[in-house]
Amino acid sequence: MELPIDSGGTVVDYPVVLQFSRLFLNRPEDQATTADIVVVIDVLRSFTTAAIALARGALAVYPVQNPDCVGTICARLAHPVSAGAAAGGAPIPGLDFGNSPSAFLNADLKGKNVVISTAAGVRGLHCFRSARQLYAASLVCAKATAEAIRETRGEDICFVITGEWDDRDGDEDIACADYIESLLRGESTDSEVFARRVRMSDFGARFATGTSPNLPRADLDIAAHPDLVGFAMPVHFGAEGLVILLDRK
Repeated sequence: MELPIDSGGTVVDYPVVLQFSRLFLNRPEDQATTADIVVVIDVLRSFTTAAIALARGALAVYPVQNPDCVGTICARLAHPVSAGAAAGGAPIPGLDFGNSPSAFLNADLKGKNVVISTAAGVRGLHCFRSARQLYAASLVCAKATAEAIRETRGEDICFVITGEWDDRDGDEDIACADYIESLLRGESTDSEVFARRVRMSDFGARFATGTSPNLPRADLDIAAHPDLVGFAMPVHFGAEGLVILLDRK
């Protein structure tokens, strides 16, 4: 994969008392937080797809909650590319791509604006859009996300787990949160431990079988690659709503 690889050292903790919390997007009681920094995690696959899009040269990624609004946003942007999937992973009809990082690997996205709609990660960003600092995260940008958080000097960090559903344990996202938290605490970590958890999660196992065209094994191979890209994905407010921009330090 011809992608920027972050080969930096271990993230060390900083001289503040860090407070960590977790919310689960699909639990009715977990819909609000007062944390300064909110990290919305979707490893399989929204924010792995977004990271690959940016690594492939996309100018920005626009997360749109309502799939019916994707076309409207695309019409307002220069050089738009649309992508997205419904709950369970089926591509949304009429869009250029599904929610698939492997599909973006060989796509010409340089100078393009990607508009994406998904049932979990994108919804999570919109639910917590009022956070002082909001990040989209996945395992491929975990270390860079920890570094970006460290530089904010923030003390109160909430991880939002989007992958837990009635039929899925969401451990791919919990593993990512555990990895970022361990980096922020300055702990010595083996990233492959967390990669294995992504592969062994309920949803990861469905990709591993390779039997569904909507859940290709190639997507899992990318999503379970720790620190594949060397940038974080802060989320900002733009003229067209939320926008994910590449933040390379």
